[in-house]
Amino acid sequence: MVLGLVRASHPEPAVAVTGVAALLAWGVGHPPAGIATVAGTVLASQLAVGWLNDRLDADRDAAVGRTDKPLAAGALSRRLVLLCGVAAALATPALAAPLGPAATVAISVALLSALLYNWPLKFTPVSVLPYAVSFGALPAFVVLALPGAPTPPGWLIAAGALLGAGAHFANVLPDLDDDARTGVRGLPHRLGPAGSRVAAAGLLLAATAMLVFGPAGPPSWVGVAAIAAAAVVLPTGWYASRAANHRGERAVGVFRAVMVVAVIDVVLLVVSGRVV
Repeated sequence: MVLGLVRASHPEPAVAVTGVAALLAWGVGHPPAGIATVAGTVLASQLAVGWLNDRLDADRDAAVGRTDKPLAAGALSRRLVLLCGVAAALATPALAAPLGPAATVAISVALLSALLYNWPLKFTPVSVLPYAVSFGALPAFVVLALPGAPTPPGWLIAAGALLGAGAHFANVLPDLDDDARTGVRGLPHRLGPAGSRVAAAGLLLAATAMLVFGPAGPPSWVGVAAIAAAAVVLPTGWYASRAANHRGERAVGVFRAVMVVAVIDVVLLVVSGRVV
């Protein structure tokens, strides 16, 4: 049962997003206790989104033969996953409360937006919007959680939103055929594979560029190197994913390319020291 719950939580994205948030928290100057609180809060929100996503998609996943999904395979109770998702969602603002009201509002907005993607916005032309809102709110949460709740810089929020929007187009690519069979018609499905690849690449590179050119002062050589690295990572990851035989392997390949860009972006922020 425990293993099934872990698999139903979308563990790789949950761990990756939590790790990126913790790294950003360290980079902006949180003490160890603050980093742990930020990480725990983000992890709870990720678990809520993953569990509730799998519960809502259980019938669709079963219809397309997703044996890698415990609910679709009948290996896990749907009621249990629903209860775990609700509990994690309620725990998110409770865990954030010691970080202050502004930070609590920011992570609650990120969570609510992600849940609205699960239903009903993933089926609509504005499916990219919750990704942009949630990823934009995440760095805002990390900065607002600092003592005194400093104002997050606009370029940081914009970079997070661009990264989230690009991640949406990239992550949906392996699912386009399955989604079409089960009635999902988000923005990537309307643009098609070629349009979604262009949108994903453009948005993810724009996120990195925003971090390089957004802060005051001239861009550093580290920033220029980060843009070059992102430009290499994305096509490499997508080429490797297209060569994979299994749909799950293709999804993981695309996701990992996106997360490498996210890590590059956070390392860029940490090295440059120009976040707050």
